[in-house]
Amino acid sequence: MSFLNQPILCYNEEIRSAVLVIHGEKAHSCYFSRDAFQKLTGDNKELLIIPGAVHTDLYDRMEVIPFDKMEQFFRDNLQ
Repeated sequence: MSFLNQPILCYNEEIRSAVLVIHGEKAHSCYFSRDAFQKLTGDNKELLIIPGAVHTDLYDRMEVIPFDKMEQFFRDNLQ
C-alpha cells in the first residue's frame, strides 16, 4: 500500500509521550504538522513554527535550528 494512502493521522490521540513538532513557516508541508499537532492530546505536546524557514533550513542552518528550545523540551519531558 502506498504511504500516501495510509491513514497516518488516525492514531494521534493514542500518543502518550511528549511530542515536540518543529516546522519551518514557509515549508510546503507545514500544513501537515499543524494538522497532526491539532489531533494530539495531552499537555506534553508543543508545536514550534520557525518564522521564515523552509523545510531544508532545519537540516543544517545552525542559526535557524532551535537547539535551546529542543534542549529545554527534552529536559522537561525526558526523565
